[in-house]
Amino acid sequence: MSEVEFRITLAQLNPTVGDVAGNAAKARAAREKARADGADLVVFSELFIAGYPPEDLILKPAFQAACRAAVEELARETAGGGPAVLIGTPWVEDDKLYNAVALLDEGRIAALRFKANLPNYGVFDEKRLFARGPASGPVTVSGVRIGVPICEDIWLEESEEYENVVECLAETGAEILVVPNGSPYARDKNDLRLSIAVARVTESGLPLIYLNEVGGQDELIFDGASFALNADLSVAVQLPAFEENITTLHWSKTSDGWRCSGPITPLLEGDKADYAACVLGLRDYVRKNGFPGVLLGVSGGIDSALCAAMAVDALGADKVRGVMLPFRFTAQVSLDDAAKLATALGIRYEVLPIADAVNGFEKILSGTFAGLPRDITEENLQARARGTLLMAISNKTGAMVVTTGNKSEMSVGYATLYGDMNGGFNPIKDIYKTEVFRLSSLRNEWKPEGALGPSGEVIPVNIITRPPTAELRENQTDQDSLPPYDMLDAILERLVEREEPLASIISAGFPPEVVTRIDRLLYIAEYKRRQAAPGVKVTQKNFGRDRRYPITNRFRDSGKPLPEPDPTLLSRAGRASADAFEG
Repeated sequence: MSEVEFRITLAQLNPTVGDVAGNAAKARAAREKARADGADLVVFSELFIAGYPPEDLILKPAFQAACRAAVEELARETAGGGPAVLIGTPWVEDDKLYNAVALLDEGRIAALRFKANLPNYGVFDEKRLFARGPASGPVTVSGVRIGVPICEDIWLEESEEYENVVECLAETGAEILVVPNGSPYARDKNDLRLSIAVARVTESGLPLIYLNEVGGQDELIFDGASFALNADLSVAVQLPAFEENITTLHWSKTSDGWRCSGPITPLLEGDKADYAACVLGLRDYVRKNGFPGVLLGVSGGIDSALCAAMAVDALGADKVRGVMLPFRFTAQVSLDDAAKLATALGIRYEVLPIADAVNGFEKILSGTFAGLPRDITEENLQARARGTLLMAISNKTGAMVVTTGNKSEMSVGYATLYGDMNGGFNPIKDIYKTEVFRLSSLRNEWKPEGALGPSGEVIPVNIITRPPTAELRENQTDQDSLPPYDMLDAILERLVEREEPLASIISAGFPPEVVTRIDRLLYIAEYKRRQAAPGVKVTQKNFGRDRRYPITNRFRDSGKPLPEPDPTLLSRAGRASADAFEG
């Protein structure tokens, strides 16, 4: 008896939200490669034809119709034979909008499956966009029954409305699980994805393919890193992260079910993965929005140096322009280091002194400010002048301004509007200062795969080793008024990522007066962050859609131990009434 085989092509690709024709063209090209490989099925990621996440664009009837028309045309093209297509698309049925996957085979839309479990946490907001689909059975391709849970459908949660899609598929005869995903990158997420997939394979006894998209979409980065597990939990295939990849898997049916083996690509982890995510996010933001290149203020400091290196790695030196904007407080070492950085990276570089602009602003304001003491207002005119000049160059040339504020200083309001924060895009918006130092040293030792910048030392060591300076006052350093960055970042990580009470942070050994001050600065800088450029998300909770605090807000944590609830005040009758109301 000959061995039964089934070939599935994984199309780990980089779609663009709203580019229906371009995404369809990518699908056609991938299908042609799958045909050449003799594949039975080619699989694309979640909502591939629309791009993911489409947000409220998905609610436009014209966009829905364009997506459906593209899927129908792809379906007609399967009439001539070749591999079937499993592709993510929005789908309207009975006046309801679904997050769907369409099976295209033999010239028709052979089957549709709808996402049952809609994520509504962090960056996700699918419950307001889509209707819930039912838990459905498998689709059949060349006689093989394929279960198609969509992304969140394999992430089990304890709630009454959760549909156990994988259990339903196993009970209705699925032989292989194929999971199309739009799963954004976050640090250390690979292990979490793998553990979720292992749990579903263990429960169902079925092999599983986890196909994820790759690419940047505004602040989200999709890292790909698709993989497949055999039913015995062995890793059958691991595709690379942060790059497109089309791979055909050869599955063989044995007495124990379907099994395959394929390439196992090591994945980037930790700081290397964060650096790759920042580069990919910047590259796709620039290219997908049609900018011819970028420019940035190069101060001789470490934040702008790291951003410049990322920009060159993302776009190439010919697409990056550095501008030094010195004032009277700019030290000669900063001028020297900025020039060395530009030379090492090979970028266009110019020096535009801003004294005339700052003095001009002060002269204009002299009457208005007469009799008032000098303070930070005059000092911040430096940043305002720099921002104005950078935006003028951007307007004239079309190049996008890369902003350079790190997460530590944006958290406490030390990154200046119209200086570090305003512009087109910020690759280090979600990178704490301590990691800025680590990533800078890392880049001098390691050039990422596919990076367009030079190898070797691209950030002068002096920029990394000398104390960070802030041009507020002559010879002042950031840490004259902030705690050391290792302490600041440790406190912020507990406040921002973990939402810990101040009492808990203080009990961990941090000085109470420092903790309460950082907490206060974090609150009052909220309005600044709302005006900041978008930037790459690398943590579970960045200053974007997954951390939403009101600007007008009078609550402050006192730092005292939290009061214990008094259950004796809640009557049993009152609790029963609440239960009845909720359900």
